[in-house]
Amino acid sequence: MPPRGIAIIPVAGILIGGAMTATSLAGRRALDELTSRRGEVEAGLALGLLPRDAVLLVCRPAAGQALVPALDQTRTVGLVTLPGAFVGVLLGGASPLAAGVTQLVVLVGLLAVEAVAVVLTVELVARGRLRPAGSGPRRAGRARVTPSLARGPAARREAP
Repeated sequence: MPPRGIAIIPVAGILIGGAMTATSLAGRRALDELTSRRGEVEAGLALGLLPRDAVLLVCRPAAGQALVPALDQTRTVGLVTLPGAFVGVLLGGASPLAAGVTQLVVLVGLLAVEAVAVVLTVELVARGRLRPAGSGPRRAGRARVTPSLARGPAARREAP
């Protein structure tokens, strides 16, 4: 791919759009799983897991489902659909080989960008940085009682 705006801008737009789709799917699925499987998270906490680890036990399997649209798109390229980058490069006057290479770069880039977006989204959910709409803001400096320390002022810790 030539390092010119005419080539970089469309590819960057495709990658950003794919990352946005993967992020919204991963976040939505992770938060839905946390809502429906709250008891499993609480069971993990009761067994001594850290909050992040307990949430990840529930969210990780669901997050993989956010990559299904990208994998389906990659599987059908050239067989069922003519991808946009391929057609655009052909219409721009390049050879079919150059168009195929460009499309391959776009598909591999899309899979990589979407995988990173899903991992980051699930990590943000696990750390409590992403919450369902309407759950309210997190209050900084609020003391939290840890389950292992049952009594007294030493049982309070500052929230991270």
